Amino acid sequence: MFSKDIGIDLGTANVLIHLKGKGIVLNEPSVVAIDKKTNKVLAVGEEARQMVGRTPGNIVAIRPLKDGVIADFDVTEAMLKHFINKLDLKGFMSKPRILICCPTNITSVEQKAIREAAEKSGGKKVYLEEEPKVAAIGAGMDIFQPSGNMVVDIGGGTTDVAVLSMGDIVTSESIKVAGDVFDNDILQYIKKEYKLLIGERTAENIKTTIGTVFPGGRKDTMEIRGRDMVTGLPRVIEINSEEIEQALRESIGMIVQAAKDVLEKTPPELSADIIDRGVILTGGGALLHGIDQLLIEELKVPVFVAENPMDCVAIGTGIMLDNIDRAVNK
Repeated sequence: MFSKDIGIDLGTANVLIHLKGKGIVLNEPSVVAIDKKTNKVLAVGEEARQMVGRTPGNIVAIRPLKDGVIADFDVTEAMLKHFINKLDLKGFMSKPRILICCPTNITSVEQKAIREAAEKSGGKKVYLEEEPKVAAIGAGMDIFQPSGNMVVDIGGGTTDVAVLSMGDIVTSESIKVAGDVFDNDILQYIKKEYKLLIGERTAENIKTTIGTVFPGGRKDTMEIRGRDMVTGLPRVIEINSEEIEQALRESIGMIVQAAKDVLEKTPPELSADIIDRGVILTGGGALLHGIDQLLIEELKVPVFVAENPMDCVAIGTGIMLDNIDRAVNK
């Protein structure tokens, strides 16, 4: 028992690593900065995120995961290697066992790519597990009982909705509408309404600072800076929460619809359990202001935000690592 087990939440926006016995030891953005001339990796994680939209021509800041799956295999591998080396697990017989989470509807080719990236970055044995299942466990649900649990996991690239019972997924749906799409919605709204160009990071900042998805749920304003599309010069404007609700309405509607679709496909006995237990929200999107209120209104069942929604998947990998021999699909 000299090797360490690690659980990885390989997210589109962030990578979290859970080390057995230590808890979450790494939480960094899934961004890699590369020098295009030499193909050398210059920075990974937070350091690379600072460079997004601010690099000279020969340096690009890449997000190697798109919509929850690997878009650039070599860069993903380099990123994982960097993070795993950072943990410094070297020692006697120290190739770790790795448990990685992936969205529910990815293809076998995409699964293979994730598995290979983990093996090449130094894993002895790699297990794959579906994200909503791990998120539910991390949120404290007992999914191994014969009763229905529903989880809505809103990440950076995908939103996974699943009903679980007896330790497995009964019905699920995964859509490519999540944090990144919300940022883009805000960016496009400001471009259209104000003829102002802003960057991804500014859009994300607006979302977390004054964003809401519940009509009338918040009345905050914020000054933002960007480039005027007409004059080409920098300009400052003020926007408010109601405008952000408007910008996000269509995308949020798709998430609500996905949740409704899953409920419609759920066996009646399990539906009855969900009325009692409610729906748990996990992932960074669970922190979006008003999302719980909106889902309560639309689904007519109780909705709760998990305690640490961003960390649920990573915490879940830790719990699963403790029971890895019986719980995981090999």
